[in-house]
Amino acid sequence: MNKPLLVELFTEELPPKALKKLGEAFASGIATGLRQRGLLDRDDRTVYATPRRLAVLFATVPDKGADRPVEEKLMPLAVARGVDGNASPALEKKLAAAGRTALAKLFPDGRDGADAFVVKKEGKAEFVYLQTLALGQPLARALEEALAEAIEKLPIPKVMTYQLPDGITTVKFVRPVHGLVALHGSEVVAVSALGLNAGRVTHGHRFLGQADIELDAATGYEAALKDAGKVIASFEQRRGLIESQLLAKAKELDAGLGDYGTLLDEVTALVEWPVVYAAGFDPAFLEVPQECLILTMRTNQKYFPLFDASGKLTHRFLIVSNMQVADPINIVSGNQRVVRPRLEDARFFYNQDRKERLETRVPRLGKVVYHNRLGTQLERVGRVQLLAGKIARALGTDAAQAERAAWLAKADLVTGMVGEFPELQGIMGRYYARHDGEPEAVADAIAEHYQPRFAGDRLPEHPVSCAVALADKLETLAGLFGIGQLPTGDRDPFALRRHALGVIRILIERGLPLKLDALVGDAFSVFAKELKLADARADLETFVFERMRGYFAEAGYSTQEIDAVLSMRPALIHKIPLQLTAVRAFAALPEAASLAAANKRIKNIIGKSAPSAGDVFSEKHLQAKEESELYKAFMAADTKANTAYEAGQFTETLQALAVLKPAVDAFFDKVMVNVEDPALRSNRLLLLMKLENAFNRFADISKLAA
Repeated sequence: MNKPLLVELFTEELPPKALKKLGEAFASGIATGLRQRGLLDRDDRTVYATPRRLAVLFATVPDKGADRPVEEKLMPLAVARGVDGNASPALEKKLAAAGRTALAKLFPDGRDGADAFVVKKEGKAEFVYLQTLALGQPLARALEEALAEAIEKLPIPKVMTYQLPDGITTVKFVRPVHGLVALHGSEVVAVSALGLNAGRVTHGHRFLGQADIELDAATGYEAALKDAGKVIASFEQRRGLIESQLLAKAKELDAGLGDYGTLLDEVTALVEWPVVYAAGFDPAFLEVPQECLILTMRTNQKYFPLFDASGKLTHRFLIVSNMQVADPINIVSGNQRVVRPRLEDARFFYNQDRKERLETRVPRLGKVVYHNRLGTQLERVGRVQLLAGKIARALGTDAAQAERAAWLAKADLVTGMVGEFPELQGIMGRYYARHDGEPEAVADAIAEHYQPRFAGDRLPEHPVSCAVALADKLETLAGLFGIGQLPTGDRDPFALRRHALGVIRILIERGLPLKLDALVGDAFSVFAKELKLADARADLETFVFERMRGYFAEAGYSTQEIDAVLSMRPALIHKIPLQLTAVRAFAALPEAASLAAANKRIKNIIGKSAPSAGDVFSEKHLQAKEESELYKAFMAADTKANTAYEAGQFTETLQALAVLKPAVDAFFDKVMVNVEDPALRSNRLLLLMKLENAFNRFADISKLAA
């Protein structure tokens, strides 16, 4: 019979940052296991995840899986058939091993109930298959197997090992599990997992709800938890409830919440019955940079700071409590007492750090190891400083400011504030640089040289900041490539893919006219010879181009379009978006397919029969009418294409050459290139090379050929 199916694991407090993912993976794992066993045709599930439980409810699941036909490939017909036309010894042995000895007598086309032989042709050979009927599994067996598989595959951040109450059995899971519920309709499914047998009892809120809740049926789960247990079981419903309360309370206080999404997910994983209360702190703490206060409130206390209309931090914040009380004064005052020492610490670090200039801290970086093969942070700062100056000069911006910013960029790593809150590196450097009287461009570059730190993050704003940011990322890439510390598979411990993508984004989105090969060469040049770095320039350039493929694919360009441009390994990558646009516009022309195919043919011809070195094209050797007409058409089109190309008009460059289609088609229809006359053959090859060079100034058009 088809009935709703509920499965719940009741645990100790689960890791909040992983809860949402764990809940989805738990439900998905069970669904996959049931589907594979024929018990889930329609995956209509509801996922539940609270701080102390993972659960899933399926709307309809049968009590037994459907019988399934199974087909097993046995052997070639020639091997299966004996000389007498009956089953061969090899087939008899195979069937005996499967406990189907009697079936051999029915070969080649008999049927024993649901079992039968089938002969199928595959290519030129014929094979014998055995068709059988696999009986559907009962729900209890299928669910136990599916549950075990789901638990095994959970993305657990860190596994705990604990003992069951018997003091003997050892279990491994993300947190100790104290209850298992499995209900099919109103009936308990006899399954076990993690040393527990399934029942029908779940548990409510620690303080507000009923401790033990006996469930009548699977469909009553959510309502029973809410009414008797004071638990909102659905992660998404709980999140929505918290968000609506936060927004309402913020509006009531005429304030904004800022960027609260990540914290909202984490707080949702900490409470079962959320209630939002407003609190505040001494406004005197607002003298501390607001990033410090925001970080300590969000990270350490899980509070939601409030901002005024201009985005400036106020002294008010919101608490998401797990307790609903008539008078929240004790909750509010208690949280206000807790946050004060944290804010005091931030103010202390800020005031202490400002007593010493950033530049006096730089030598201390000599005691901070960057990499055992690449030296200290101080040595690294020297390399970044040198590289930042080179890049700044190439950009035509203030090299002295870039070098100064690079020299000071890591000094805040040895401050008290960054020691306490590493997330503030760069941000505090900017505040301290301003306090020291450094130029604004230097202070900004100290903060912005880490950008972009993640996908979608802001880019450095100013040329000096861009120079330092590029230097920081390129030095990291060159150094680690030089010692062979390349990413492998999913492993990228030094975030080299992120650094490469940062270089790409800065060059392209800021439109910086810097050559990639020159940047890579300069990056390797700042390393001392004593470090004995391998010459990995080509490998690093290839690595950056590979990241570019993903970057432009996300921007919506096709693989063919990207291949056409990136296969040319353009040095000035800030022009690539325009070149891709040109390739896309060309591909849309009616002449494009024919010209792309012609370019592919030209490449093949030249690849096999290149003209001899020193051969020079001459109009005197143009014998056939079609090659003369192609040359005349080419000269006229190439003049227009050159003018457009020099002006950076890439779309117009390719469109100017599209008119050559009739002449190119006529040439290949009527003219043989590889004739016996060496002078004539060489001249025709040189004409084709002119065509290839004209079409492929910035993109390999042959890549567009189907």
